Amino acid sequence: GGDAVCSVRATRVIAPRKNARRGVVMSSMDELDAEAAAVMEQIRQLQEANEKLKTDMDLFAMPEPLPERPEGAPEPGSTQGTSAPKSSFSADVLGMEMPYLGEGETRVGFQHFDKVENEKARVEAMQVEQAARVTGVTPRPPPKYEKTEWPLSIVFVSSEVTPWSKTGGLADVCGSLPRELVKRGHRVMVVSPYYQRGTKEDQHFAGAFDTCSNAEVGLFGGSHEVGFMHQVYDGVDFVFVKHDCYERPGGIYVDLEGQAWPDNQFRYTLLSHAACEAPLKINFEGKGTYGDEVVFVANDWHAGLVPLVIASKYRQYWNTYHNARTITVIHNILHQGSEPATTFPNLGIPDDWYWCLEYQYPEHMRAHELDLGLVVNILKGAVATSDRVLTVSEGYAEEICTPLGGKGLETILTERKHRLDGVVNGIDLDEWNPAEDEFCEFPYDVSNLAGKLMNKRALQRELGFEVRDDVPLLGFIGRLDWQKGPDLIRDSIAEMMNEDVQLVMLGSGIGELEGFMQWAENTYNDKFRGWVGFNVPVAHRITAGCDILLMPSRFEPCGLNQLYAMR
Repeated sequence: GGDAVCSVRATRVIAPRKNARRGVVMSSMDELDAEAAAVMEQIRQLQEANEKLKTDMDLFAMPEPLPERPEGAPEPGSTQGTSAPKSSFSADVLGMEMPYLGEGETRVGFQHFDKVENEKARVEAMQVEQAARVTGVTPRPPPKYEKTEWPLSIVFVSSEVTPWSKTGGLADVCGSLPRELVKRGHRVMVVSPYYQRGTKEDQHFAGAFDTCSNAEVGLFGGSHEVGFMHQVYDGVDFVFVKHDCYERPGGIYVDLEGQAWPDNQFRYTLLSHAACEAPLKINFEGKGTYGDEVVFVANDWHAGLVPLVIASKYRQYWNTYHNARTITVIHNILHQGSEPATTFPNLGIPDDWYWCLEYQYPEHMRAHELDLGLVVNILKGAVATSDRVLTVSEGYAEEICTPLGGKGLETILTERKHRLDGVVNGIDLDEWNPAEDEFCEFPYDVSNLAGKLMNKRALQRELGFEVRDDVPLLGFIGRLDWQKGPDLIRDSIAEMMNEDVQLVMLGSGIGELEGFMQWAENTYNDKFRGWVGFNVPVAHRITAGCDILLMPSRFEPCGLNQLYAMR
């Protein structure tokens, strides 16, 4: 009882009465009895409180059985076999050196209860954080597709199509737009090369099978046989042109050294001629051929000979495709497929149609004084012979009719402006849906942006950055060429890194700019990350996690990345 008495903080202290003689305490027997009774009452109250505490903790103890104790092992909570002295009741309860957790099952249950409570507190804190980011905006309902009353047979021709081949937005459009048209009741085919480059992307073609519907096409002074591989995806007939010129290591348009393939004119002249044969040759099981009443959609210069071949050969000499229509879509007018005029006989076009392709560079763009600057311009031929010309935005349709934006074709585009329209690129709302994105760990939508903050933290951890909510995380996704402006980031990198920011860049292209990304990561390792190449999952996580998307393009026909970011 002495330990207990010494440790009690009494609510009322009875002061002893001092005698006249210093140092002597005088008390009557009644007073001593009263003091002793008060102390015993306080001890009894503490004992009752302790018993109540034990009873309350038993309510929290989990009914799970404890693991079996090996024979000879000490009881839970005991110090048998250790040098540490067992703490006394007074030290545990009254001295409060360590909180009293009970004995045996009570102690284990209380610890488990403590973990559960900590987890509840963490979840509640997260819910508070999410509630703080509720916008009050209702997400837009998914679009409803109505079947058209006038279904068409549509043939897209493109040098790349996602997910089989991709360098930029052209592949995204030609991979997603046809699927949307199928939902509206159209029959759609996409024609693209059967690339085999010795990379992991080749596995995407594993689902394509040989149609056994080979065709002979005449170009480059001879007859060339092409095969057609077929794969159905979301109701779209994806047809891949098979030829040796598409099966080599390197990029789609460039070799292993980053230089344009010297036979690109042959490769895409072959694609255009093969695409004109596909609707007539390939007998799709259960549906037959597409026939000659189709709408061709030729994308950029790589497919630019399709309208010219249809007009100059199939209609004029072979009496077919009279009811077909051709559309040329300009995604980027900077690339026009120009080659020396002496290569015209290689294109398989009748001589009297040369005027459609004829083009002369202005003097300041010629190699020397004796250079006349005469070339064949495939994109010009497409604009001249198409029934309709489209661009990927209304603003770009206006821009390419100016000397600054037309890149030499502004005159013919202005002459055909009555046939020129701009339609903003769309995106795949299912693929770029932050509420259900398979590549992002935390879903979110416009009604609650808490998931975006958590995706930012996850991206910072993935990249090896310091995880901080208060630092702006910047992202760049795109081709590393002069049009997209990554050199502007390079030229200002020192000033940017002096700020409290983090920057990640994803892309491939010009070797000089790829080298810059590697140098910047080594120099500013705590603030910069560069990913050379293209990776779809990483692109999704950057878009979902970064605070600011950099778009330093010198000109941008449409720009899918900002559409993805707004989504």
